Amino acid sequence: MRTAGRQALIPALLPALLPALFALALGCSAASAHFQEIIPSQDVLPEGGKVSLELLFTHPMEGGPVMDMKKPRRVGALIGGKTIDLAASLKPWKKQGWTLTHELKEPGAAVYFVEPEPYWEQAEGKYILHYAKVVVDSFASGKGWDASVGLPVEIEPLVRPTGLWTGNLFRGIVRKNGQPVPFAQIEVEYVNDGSVKPSNDAFITQVIKADAQGVFAYAMPRAGWWGFAALLEGDTPMKGPDGKDAPVELGGLIWVQATDMDSARPSKAKR
Repeated sequence: MRTAGRQALIPALLPALLPALFALALGCSAASAHFQEIIPSQDVLPEGGKVSLELLFTHPMEGGPVMDMKKPRRVGALIGGKTIDLAASLKPWKKQGWTLTHELKEPGAAVYFVEPEPYWEQAEGKYILHYAKVVVDSFASGKGWDASVGLPVEIEPLVRPTGLWTGNLFRGIVRKNGQPVPFAQIEVEYVNDGSVKPSNDAFITQVIKADAQGVFAYAMPRAGWWGFAALLEGDTPMKGPDGKDAPVELGGLIWVQATDMDSARPSKAKR
């Protein structure tokens, strides 16, 4: 009788339990890191030319979900000390993202960047605002790669972020309003095409803590694109959908590509 009573009780309680179960599932999903992607078709253009960039707000290692990304507040490129507005080049992509194409005619690095609209994360009760950038080197010049855009939160590369081999150590400084952030936390994720199967959730997002000077380092173990996200708490809250003050997560992201030596196919060395 007790077993039968419990079985009868479950359907009766199910309508009341569904909202809680949904919230729990949403909370587990939200525990995965959000990353603002700005991924170019190439990180080095040996002969200059056109580069395409894809912008998504997603969980890279898990391949999704892809969040709805409104048209960015600002998107552009820092080239030769001058900032170029590329907002007019944006086109909708995959319904929830954006893409643009830009031509590089002169040697030197272009630092592409995006400032998205703040994203309301219902499960965490906060806004997420990630300033993201990526460096594309035109004519393989090796120059201008460490130029700072001047974003509120930004990672300054200490290693040239183009032409890196798999296993190279990438280093950077986390800056807020131009000043180093001691002991900042940096999350790292790989843009997974489905070929990597993490053995458990601990492998989805790598976590680094910067030193007292805001410097961090990470050796990229696999070819492909890697995102480094320095996450800080915003100084000023924003009004949530309910009209109450909500915290803001500020992120400074940089995207770096690692390349396997055998896939680069160098010319045979003469000895």
